[in-house]
Amino acid sequence: MTTASHTSTTAKLSAEGVSIWLDDLSRDHLRSGDLAHLVTERHVVGVTTNPTIFAQSVAGSDAYTDALRASAGHPAEDTAFALMVEDVAQACDVLHEVYERTQGEDGRVSIEVSPLLARNTQATIDQAIDLAQRVGKPGVMVKIPATNEGLPAITEVIAHGISVNATLIFSVERYRHVIDAYLAGLQAAHNAGRDLSTIRSVASLFVSRIDTEVNNRLTHLDDPRAQSLMGRVAIANARIAYDAFTTYASSPTMLELLDHGAHLQRPLWASTGVKDPQLRDTLYVEALVASSVVNTMPRATLNAFADHGEVRGNTIIRAYDDAYSTLEQLADLGVDLTDVTTVLEEQGVEKFTASWNELLHTIETQQATLTPNP
Repeated sequence: MTTASHTSTTAKLSAEGVSIWLDDLSRDHLRSGDLAHLVTERHVVGVTTNPTIFAQSVAGSDAYTDALRASAGHPAEDTAFALMVEDVAQACDVLHEVYERTQGEDGRVSIEVSPLLARNTQATIDQAIDLAQRVGKPGVMVKIPATNEGLPAITEVIAHGISVNATLIFSVERYRHVIDAYLAGLQAAHNAGRDLSTIRSVASLFVSRIDTEVNNRLTHLDDPRAQSLMGRVAIANARIAYDAFTTYASSPTMLELLDHGAHLQRPLWASTGVKDPQLRDTLYVEALVASSVVNTMPRATLNAFADHGEVRGNTIIRAYDDAYSTLEQLADLGVDLTDVTTVLEEQGVEKFTASWNELLHTIETQQATLTPNP
């Protein structure tokens, strides 16, 4: 495929109102100009990362060697955040033109608070504020897990005028709580006299992990109807979340805040890499197209979509009936989606915590083995 065909595919998606973000960040990609190339050629307008991605980046690259050598004697967590802050700041610089062109809607780069703080509200607030100040770029967006303890942190950080990526959202109910947290934060920011136009937020709803867990439960059912729901529940869940988004977007509270300069908190489709080999590898991009959404794609998914993705207009609003019907069928089969999403949130925190600990171990190991420069 030629670059022109790659560009036209992603351009069509962008034209439908979908902001393409890359779910990947490493110092190698920054130094090589790869991120800048994706911005130019693949319509990438934002970047997300997480503890797993960053752990893999540090462990698999020599680009951090000098920084790790210089950090000998410093706590591993301090070093981890120093590396993350530097990478995120550089990515913000790469995307600054996008930030200016979109008036801050895109050109965003996320940095995540430590997953060790997922159940600690005040520590999350303090670290989120600190990270935003340390990056010091207008395009930075702090990722805060939308756990029960994270919800008031989201409100407080928004109230401080800091842009937030509310992450680890699996259920529509939790998504609605995130919306409420955002609105409360905006109202507090307004009451404090802050400029609401500078605050942006996205709500990251995880997609593929829902199908993985649901499919596992469906395979254990002795019911012929179970097979027909394989690979459909995650999309249905996201579509219903978008229905909730459109309702909130026209609510009296939001409309009043918009009059004061605020912006909508956009849904962001996360975990959009297809894990089931029997499904189309671009499924979670093609089936979730609508205006005012973000789709953050792993590199493999972005490449696949650029190569053979299809854009068929809005694929959400015309499918609401099917989405609600799908979840009703799932309930009829005895699969409790609330339990599914609760388990996934717990697993998400555990997986990111494991990745964070792996990152710290990698840093400690390299600090101990690298010879200081003379």
